[in-house]
Amino acid sequence: QVRLQESGGGSVQAGGSLRLSCAANVNADNTYCMAWFRQVRGKDREGVAAIDSDGTISYRDSVKGRFIISQDNAKNTLHLQMNNLKPEDTAMYICAAVAYGGGYCYDDHITADDYELNTWGLGTQVTVSL
Repeated sequence: QVRLQESGGGSVQAGGSLRLSCAANVNADNTYCMAWFRQVRGKDREGVAAIDSDGTISYRDSVKGRFIISQDNAKNTLHLQMNNLKPEDTAMYICAAVAYGGGYCYDDHITADDYELNTWGLGTQVTVSL
């Protein structure tokens, strides 16, 4: 389902930073983790970062040390601080609420293969130039 809305994308030079936000309108009782995915045209979505319902945080290896995921429960908002951006980070960044049984949320194995079970945003574009 498309019930989330991302913001904060844009175009930056390599080494720059962006902070993405996701307004989350989900049922917390059904949510295993909140996660950021990214997708390049013609390629599969890949998991970037996730925060589990117990607070456990995971990142794919390529963004460890550069990206920080956080959740503001009071404002029902998910964030992704992206530092030291690289051209290979260029993608559409998509916010997702991964339901129990809808995917996995652990280091370098962040997935949400049951598309309809999970809740999605439409994405915000991030472009990193040299």
